[in-house]
Amino acid sequence: MTKNQVLDRSAGIAVWRQIMETLKAEIVSGAFKEGSRLPPEAEFAARFGVNRHTVRRAIAALTAEGILRADQGRGTFVASAPLSYPIGPRTRFSEIMSGQDRAPSGRLIGSALEEADALLANQLEVPLGTALIRVETLRVADSVPMIVGTSWFEQARVPNFVADYAESGSITDALRRAGIEDYKRRESRITAELVEARDAQQLGLALGQPVLVVESLNLDMNERPIQYTRARVAADRMQLVVNGEAL
Repeated sequence: MTKNQVLDRSAGIAVWRQIMETLKAEIVSGAFKEGSRLPPEAEFAARFGVNRHTVRRAIAALTAEGILRADQGRGTFVASAPLSYPIGPRTRFSEIMSGQDRAPSGRLIGSALEEADALLANQLEVPLGTALIRVETLRVADSVPMIVGTSWFEQARVPNFVADYAESGSITDALRRAGIEDYKRRESRITAELVEARDAQQLGLALGQPVLVVESLNLDMNERPIQYTRARVAADRMQLVVNGEAL
């Protein structure tokens, strides 16, 4: 549809659906490139001669189909194919993203000291009440937020972890500075839930959208637990791939 064309309001097809189909055809034809940001709703409203509510309904339908992606506070984008994220004995965000020609980065968004409760004591194999470091991280690929993670470490083993991670943006590098040269994944438990408000803000998701939740335990090379993590993954941007070694 060109700017001079009008919608056929006598065709018996809802106007918002006509707009939806028009935009879908333009996306398929390449008029809007993968990953590009759509013009503002007001621009579409003027183009089609409708109110913004009608445009919003068409865009919502395309978002529900996975053709568009709404990033809270950033706008609406043509959805890219989800990135593949292998889950196996060696799972490293930076390596995985770099291997798909994406620029990875990590950012510290919070940290605290706390005592190990029953769950954390069991996972990390430490006594109840052991001093732990909790860190909140945001993992990004090509400036797009992908994963919000909460990780726990035994403080005595990585006393400078917060400062080291804040400087490097890499968990692997921060652990290496503490003398832990390598580590491996023992297990990953994957579930799904609706995004919470704080995570929605960090990931740029609308409330009510799903996230994949990955609870994982990493061991040092002496088979001793070093990191327990609860990660929330933007489900429309990343697909988790469990390799044969992890089955």
